Amino acid sequence: MITFNYETAFSLEGEKDIGVWIHSVIRSHNCEEGELNYIFCDDAYLLKLNVEFLQHDTFTDIISFDNSIGKLISGDIFISTERVAENATDYKVSFQEELQRVMIHGVLHCVGFKDKTMEEQEEMTRQENTALLVLNN
Repeated sequence: MITFNYETAFSLEGEKDIGVWIHSVIRSHNCEEGELNYIFCDDAYLLKLNVEFLQHDTFTDIISFDNSIGKLISGDIFISTERVAENATDYKVSFQEELQRVMIHGVLHCVGFKDKTMEEQEEMTRQENTALLVLNN
């Protein structure tokens, strides 16, 4: 089950369609959907988690806590909508496009993709682009 939770006034448009899309991406990687929780928050909320759990005193757009067991994909994905908005401006894309990229980025981490090395980052971007094509077609 995919749930969307809000720690700010933000509200995701098209929750049902986004949920179906995320489910299809999980299935496309031969995995099953478990409990996947999206928590939309602000920079301060996510910074606190970043410091407390990852010992990183920096702003970030997303933190994924992967609770997957084998091919059963579960986890908590925290997204700062403030950071997404700023990144959308920096990357010259719409807020919606950047939000969708970040949302699927978290799922791809749970599926098993990493982004520590340049090669991993390139593969992550390819996977994000493929998933975004599915959503937007």
